[in-house]
Amino acid sequence: MAQETVVLTGDRPTGPLHIGHYVGSLANRLALQNKYKQYVMIADVQALTDNFEHPDKVRKNVLQVGLDYLAVGLDPEKTTIFIQSMIPQIAELTMFYLNLVTVSRLERNPTVKTEIKQRGFEKSLPAGFLMYPVSQAADITVVKGTLVPVGEDQLPMIEQTNEIVRSFNRIYKTNVLPEAKALIAKTSRLPGTDGSAKMSKSEGNAIFLSDSPDEVKKKVMSMYTDPNHLRVEDPGCVEGNVVFTYLDLFDPDQKEVAALKEQYQSGGLGDVLLKKRLIDVMEAFISPIRTRRQELEKDPNYVMNVLLDGTKKTLHVAEQTMYDVRRVMKLDYT
Repeated sequence: MAQETVVLTGDRPTGPLHIGHYVGSLANRLALQNKYKQYVMIADVQALTDNFEHPDKVRKNVLQVGLDYLAVGLDPEKTTIFIQSMIPQIAELTMFYLNLVTVSRLERNPTVKTEIKQRGFEKSLPAGFLMYPVSQAADITVVKGTLVPVGEDQLPMIEQTNEIVRSFNRIYKTNVLPEAKALIAKTSRLPGTDGSAKMSKSEGNAIFLSDSPDEVKKKVMSMYTDPNHLRVEDPGCVEGNVVFTYLDLFDPDQKEVAALKEQYQSGGLGDVLLKKRLIDVMEAFISPIRTRRQELEKDPNYVMNVLLDGTKKTLHVAEQTMYDVRRVMKLDYT
């Protein structure tokens, strides 16, 4: 019998989700939930690796992320949404896996090296942050995930997960843990409104799925375009122009976008007019999500119950995984 395709993905609850999350992962999840058995994890434990002094922030945002998931259209009947910290088997698997990987291997992980620099951890690196790839391997394998949607920057994490799986299966002469395949999103990263390489909550360059019309307008009007495009009649550059990047992704009339690019490059199209079009496009995209989110906010107990019900379902699967793992590790004493 062919291996069932099980999808595992998730987000850290450090704030509400932004349109970069939608482009990079949420749109993928909406499609995948109609094809495969999908689990979406709210990674509160991972969020604590660099927010350990702010537990209230993480706890509050578990609900906010849950609101965003349901508002964009994740269906609890098709997608199992769970809270990472409520699955103790993940921590148990992490401990077992730590015996299968060296510190030097973790330090060579390109994703970890990049994120250590981004967070300024070079001189004082929390051990929990360093072992993030091992924890992620446990996240994936606790539900025996076989497909993981990621950006290209996360490929080293999937590679390390599979290294751990192969080591486990070889050492314990088993095949209870499947390897995972990475699914790369067509657009895995959306630039920030300021033109930086990545949209980020911490950088203040994000448009959130919950933003009001005024907030969307303000953020679009401040967007980075072509700094040399000073007058309407001046030729402008499309490459690296954030407004055009967003129009490419969100404007349903791509023929008109192509015409606007040609006009902009030739001269005769101002940034303000272009941004006004993008405001309309973004509002058309965000408005139904915002409306649905506002309705869900009226009943936070419903949202939390969705998360708790999904966690119970995941707990059942995790218990079965650990039964298999303990059996082959000769730890099945009962």
